[in-house]
Amino acid sequence: MEGYDKNQSLRSQPQVEHNVKIWNRRNIEISGVKEVDSFDSEEFLLQTSMGYLVVRGQNLQMKNLDLDSGLVSIKGKMYDMSYLDEHQGEKAKGLFSKLFK
Repeated sequence: MEGYDKNQSLRSQPQVEHNVKIWNRRNIEISGVKEVDSFDSEEFLLQTSMGYLVVRGQNLQMKNLDLDSGLVSIKGKMYDMSYLDEHQGEKAKGLFSKLFK
């Protein structure tokens, strides 16, 4: 019986591809989504393979959610989309403080 090398199995896992497709500011398809942390009609917070992604807009609705394949579809009018990086400390802190009040 061969020994199990935990570090080797982590290295062999391929990086999940992350793509964002937008049609007419009204339909958004996002791949590489690991988790939907929160959402409402004005803001979605998604954990993707490339970091946290915030989508802001008006009348946002989840059209499709398939976390097994990492695919999320959102409809509504999109105003803003941004990634929360560690380098954006204040912006991320402000968003998370609003979420966890």
